Amino acid sequence: MDERIGIIGAGVVGTAVGVVLHSKGFEVTGVYDIRPESTMALVERLGCTAFPTPKEVSRSADILFITTADGSIRQVVDELAREQAFHPEQVVVHMSGAHSSEILDPAKAWGARVLSVHPLQSFASLDRAIQNLPGSVFSIEGDQEAHDRAVTIVESLGGEYFFIERKAKPLYHAGACVVSNYLVTVVDLGVKLLEASGMPGPVAIKALMPLILGTVNNIQEIGIPKALTGPISRGDLATVQTHLERIREQAPELLRLYSCIGYETARIARAKGTIDPTGQAEFERLLEEEIP
Repeated sequence: MDERIGIIGAGVVGTAVGVVLHSKGFEVTGVYDIRPESTMALVERLGCTAFPTPKEVSRSADILFITTADGSIRQVVDELAREQAFHPEQVVVHMSGAHSSEILDPAKAWGARVLSVHPLQSFASLDRAIQNLPGSVFSIEGDQEAHDRAVTIVESLGGEYFFIERKAKPLYHAGACVVSNYLVTVVDLGVKLLEASGMPGPVAIKALMPLILGTVNNIQEIGIPKALTGPISRGDLATVQTHLERIREQAPELLRLYSCIGYETARIARAKGTIDPTGQAEFERLLEEEIP
């Protein structure tokens, strides 16, 4: 590839992007991280240059990745702008889910284009990140003139993509957080209920994993709402009422969360067509009593 890549922020995401793009023929010209050990780990892996300052990385790159912690992106951009380290036709990219490309706008004063390119993926470690980037779906948001280069980046990373507007980024990020982060909370609720029934926590987690994976596979194969099963889906009001009674007696601290999730599940069951509007209303009346 003719375009030169610079990376400021050699954490898990920045390192994974550098490794994958390097393997696809991109030239990574330089790397900078506030932690020298992170810089050197990527430099040794790619054989690129460790620059002593961010401005030297930026000046060396046609495509500059700012893959620092989210809270540091604006600070880096402002510093580079003061140093006049951006240049015309350069593409400046961050991969934050929370921020839009607006946070990079100071670079535009020097003729650069700005992009947010975010993978809808969870990266628990570097090895997992390198493995999971290919096949991920990426959101692309930013200067339309740079969309073609964003597409090249995503395709080189082995991903798929879609475009969103700048103002939509908070809603996009909220949706991703619910699925990735709140799924952990829902599983924790299930584990705590099983613990309240007398099952040890480690056993509960092991026992739930096939059920979790089976549900995820159902969502992938047949989608929502068809993947919904269970008592609300089949209109079994008595079973849910028994759940509430036992939770109130044995794990009252979990009652509100159970009820909130159940209330929304009734809407999905109605969309599936397995309960009618009257059935949905019955579940909602039962569950809303436990929601302050």
